[in-house]
Amino acid sequence: MRAIEITQPGPADVLAVCTRPQPQPRPGEVLIRVAAAGVNRPDVLQRLGLYRAPAEASDLPGLEVAGTIVAGDAQAGGFSIGDRVCALTAGGGYAEYVCAPATHCLPVPQNWSDVQAASLPEACFTVWSNVFERGRLRPGETLLVQGGSSGIGVTAIQIARALGRRVFATAGSDEKCRACEQLGAERAINYRTADFAAEVRRLTGGRGVDVILDMVGGDYVPREITCLADDGRLVFIGLLGGAQAQVPLAQLLLRRLTLTGSTLRPRSVSYKTELARALRQHVWPLIEAGRIRPVIHATFALERAADAHRLMESSAHIGKIVLTV
Repeated sequence: MRAIEITQPGPADVLAVCTRPQPQPRPGEVLIRVAAAGVNRPDVLQRLGLYRAPAEASDLPGLEVAGTIVAGDAQAGGFSIGDRVCALTAGGGYAEYVCAPATHCLPVPQNWSDVQAASLPEACFTVWSNVFERGRLRPGETLLVQGGSSGIGVTAIQIARALGRRVFATAGSDEKCRACEQLGAERAINYRTADFAAEVRRLTGGRGVDVILDMVGGDYVPREITCLADDGRLVFIGLLGGAQAQVPLAQLLLRRLTLTGSTLRPRSVSYKTELARALRQHVWPLIEAGRIRPVIHATFALERAADAHRLMESSAHIGKIVLTV
């Protein structure tokens, strides 16, 4: 099969077309003929040598795909050979074929293309795990999404809003802010021209937000703590702004704040299976009802994976970047 491999750590040009043996599904896994593969920030980090693949995973990049089950233990996930699915993978998505646990597959939503479906798994699994499980965002509570125009951001805004939560977001341009508001954010704040912490406090009448989904870290952290409500939760899923931060610990004590975070890729098969079940129960009905829509910024042929990575690194995109296979 054709695939894209990382020839060595480095810039986007280290991504190269290669020929690899077609993978063979293990018990409980399915073989998927890939039609489209999502591009995500962890793929870029892996290419740079900053995010190692788990020992049992493919060394090829690619954490989410959409396509057709062509072999394997489809019944383990409630599917049949020939079904169209989207799937979370531990790696290997930038290829014509990939294996994934059958229980990490979800049906392609009705009337969605493979490109659109490939934008779902990594973002939906990440948002559900961090916003609704670790962040415990409850009915009547308020969410702030940092980087609201990213692939994770547009998904978090839509899921939280569809479930009736009040949502705010930040983004780096007025155009991106408008996109966030069109997706359901009550207000999106341009962090280049406004103090997001002060604006959040103003918008919430001084109370602050209950949960912040943060992919930045660094010097954002003290400001985020100032705009958390009492008993608020700050959830980290990335460290684009740096891995070190000054934390006003007295505020954690006085206002009972929680700082937490997670990475999805190393989690167990059983944990991701439970996430897939939760998504099937709580999110897929919203997608089928049209309350969550795909946001695809650009598509690239598999052979142009390097161009897709350059776009990802530019942060010029709104929504998802997808490879077509």
